[in-house]
Amino acid sequence: MEKLQNFINGKYCDPIEGKYIDNYEPASGQVYSSIPDSGAQDVTLAVAAAEKAFPIWSKMSVQDRSGVLIRLSEGIAERMDEFVAAESKDNGKPLALAGHVDIPRAVSNFHFFATAILHYASESHNMEGVGVNYTLRKPLGIVGCISPWNLPLYLFSWKIAPALAAGNCVIAKPSEVTPYTAYLLGKVAKDAGMPDGVLNILHGQGGNVGDAIVKHPKIKAISFTGGTSTGEYIARTAAPMFKKLSLELGGKNPNIIYADCDFKEMMSTTLRSSFANQGQICLCGSRIFIERSIYDTFKEEFVRRVEATVVGHPNNSESKLGAIVSKQHMEKVLSYVELAKKEGGTVLTGGERAIVEGYEEGYYMRPTVIEGLPFDCRTNQEEIFGPVVTITPFDSEEEVLMMANSTQYGLSATLWTSDLKRAHRMADQLHAGIVWVNAWLVRDLRTPFGGVKASGVGREGGWEALRFFTEPKNVFIKY
Repeated sequence: MEKLQNFINGKYCDPIEGKYIDNYEPASGQVYSSIPDSGAQDVTLAVAAAEKAFPIWSKMSVQDRSGVLIRLSEGIAERMDEFVAAESKDNGKPLALAGHVDIPRAVSNFHFFATAILHYASESHNMEGVGVNYTLRKPLGIVGCISPWNLPLYLFSWKIAPALAAGNCVIAKPSEVTPYTAYLLGKVAKDAGMPDGVLNILHGQGGNVGDAIVKHPKIKAISFTGGTSTGEYIARTAAPMFKKLSLELGGKNPNIIYADCDFKEMMSTTLRSSFANQGQICLCGSRIFIERSIYDTFKEEFVRRVEATVVGHPNNSESKLGAIVSKQHMEKVLSYVELAKKEGGTVLTGGERAIVEGYEEGYYMRPTVIEGLPFDCRTNQEEIFGPVVTITPFDSEEEVLMMANSTQYGLSATLWTSDLKRAHRMADQLHAGIVWVNAWLVRDLRTPFGGVKASGVGREGGWEALRFFTEPKNVFIKY
């Protein structure tokens, strides 16, 4: 059984206290590796390494820093098959999904920010007859990046790439549930010529090493993606220490479907937006609202397609849904199906564990569609984060906006209509940081990403990310 290690100061090393955690393969339900159960001493060691590296990395020319990150991007691409296989095995997602989305996006993230820093332009403000102001942007120093288990390397790189590009040194913690591709990344960074101590990758539980990262006084900013309750704790802890915070938290996203939509395209996309990655994407449209005149037609076709969806081992090319990430999470998702029944919902399909031949201990679940629930019940208000969607008819624009905006979350929304005026009007009124019209999960790396309300604080992506990981300094020169 393989034993993973931390990556500190350019070297792989065991945790100081010598403690390890079992790492389970979701597809089989079996332990296949162990990972460090790191703590505050490991964070202290990583911070010391980052302190020594910061003057080297931050003063390196933009061209040289960009070159290191481009080589890192190319290093992942050269080991694509290894990273894809590792991501699929560690997370339970279909091999095809990891190969089509997760790892290519990690490659793109590093390449994008490596080139973005070559095009940064300083702001200048002329004061006629008085002088001129110009703005410098300086790296913060040492920053903490904590990423989730649903899109492991994809979201890990989404944070550390802009942090490194801006000239910071990074203490990064991947989820203890899906550590493997982050573990592999250390060697790629080393091979790319990244100075020792610039990128430090620590494994372990959020309550131990994650908490130590958040609390360390020399870590100047925290970028976190994960659950809302954890985000609340990080905010309470870090804010009094005057750390910069970027929190990308939960979602309970509406998918609003009007009768005048392109039905074929909507149906195909709605299947993806409901169940991609076993519904374990913060952007999945888990509350589907359908205009009443096409509700029955939608329900019949949607349920038929969901029932035909193949749940299977991630390596099976026919599998559209793989395994849920962990036994604990699968049990949580199944408990929400039981809650929905108690709240008056009717399970139209799914709602139970799926048994895959040869992998009977794996964490598989059938995609689930539920109807008949009030918009304000717990099932429709709380984030389930699994292959479960509810369907609800609506009669008017005012009604569906009220239902769509009723949750504490405001990450994304999807709208299907051919009415351009309606599209603009509703996009303006939906409480969400991202609105897709006649599409889902179309991402431009230049655009801001994040939510409102309990879905988080701040924005990631493009210049927004580079601004977060830098501090502006205004300089005034008198004429």
